[in-house]
Amino acid sequence: MATVKPFLCIRPRVDVVDRVAALPYDVYNRKEAEQEVMREPLSFLRVDRAETEFSEDVDTYDPRVYIKAKELLQKMISDGIYIKEAKEYYYVYELIMEGRSQTGLVACASIDDYLNNTIKKHENTREDKEIDRINHVDICNTQTGPIFLAYRAHKMITEIVSEVKKEKPIYSFTAVDGIEHNIWIVSEEDRLAGIRTSFAETDSIYIADGHHRAASAVKVGLRRRKENPGYTGKEDFNYFLSVLFPHDQLMIMPYNRTVRDLNGYSIKEFVSKIGCCFDIEKIGKEPFAPICKASFGMYLEGCWYCLTSKEKIRLEKDPVAELDVSLLQDYLLKPVLGIDDPRTDKRIDFIGGIRGLKELERRVAEDMKVAFSMYPTSIEELFMVSDAGKLMPPKSTWFEPKLRSGIFLHSL
Repeated sequence: MATVKPFLCIRPRVDVVDRVAALPYDVYNRKEAEQEVMREPLSFLRVDRAETEFSEDVDTYDPRVYIKAKELLQKMISDGIYIKEAKEYYYVYELIMEGRSQTGLVACASIDDYLNNTIKKHENTREDKEIDRINHVDICNTQTGPIFLAYRAHKMITEIVSEVKKEKPIYSFTAVDGIEHNIWIVSEEDRLAGIRTSFAETDSIYIADGHHRAASAVKVGLRRRKENPGYTGKEDFNYFLSVLFPHDQLMIMPYNRTVRDLNGYSIKEFVSKIGCCFDIEKIGKEPFAPICKASFGMYLEGCWYCLTSKEKIRLEKDPVAELDVSLLQDYLLKPVLGIDDPRTDKRIDFIGGIRGLKELERRVAEDMKVAFSMYPTSIEELFMVSDAGKLMPPKSTWFEPKLRSGIFLHSL
């Protein structure tokens, strides 16, 4: 039974929403963030990455950065860039990328559901990244970036969302990256009740993207509970801002890999080593992306190859070991290239599928030796790993399009 509630939203004025809406804070490095806020001074990235207001000698995690974020947010509200709703609502949020639509519900999920594993995880989090968002949320007293959640499609929710989408949206804009964003308000009492009841019938919800933001929001909530021992559970700090998508609307892109060297092997030795577990087919100059599970593209010395996992390594009956990212890690990256821990090894880098295969070729030409194109992890695989209480290897999924920050704010 999941608790997914409407909330008092703070949102931008209609005439500035396209300028305020920003990609998630963690898709930019510091230089890129500085360039983006210079391009668009109203971008919410100024709040999410307030170090852009300081010279480079001020550390990204300096306490002054979070204080500045709070100042910038309060100024945007006081200047009238943001408006505050008078009542709690859900919102329907549609994103359209290259003609493909996916529609979710903007709401608040329960930190208790996170703690009791009704909201399931599939990734470990890093303490340093958690601390950053804990400080940002706690000092700003506001959740600014929604967590990307998934659930198995529910008939009533689908019907309500479809009806709402027949009405006029409160926002409709195309961002500079070409992604269309349409947003409707859900204010009718019967619809609000229908959505809430439907989620109460849902056994599991899954974090698709935003594990660090979710963990940070929960830890801020627990901190507030400790500071307020008489809390009732209804306070806003008991919930975190989310967008929930039905599983049948989500698209996962591959998360490709590049490696800096061949671990001391010559090309001939390397190819011989990987031939133990993979059948190797030379493709040529044409970029190659695998079209089925257990196969991989490999780019080496200006040539593409297809690697197909041999039957002997495909006999695992474990939801994690069966993943393509696990097959590549367990039978090639670790035993042949010596990548024991992809989380910490500086010789490996990960390239989101949105960047395409040409980016793999570019990296091999510039600073890497070999690249691997992946078949994307499916949403069902993500569910199976989460349901088993297991964790995926790092960089297993790349979701597109990205949710925007700054459209929906949830004050604590």
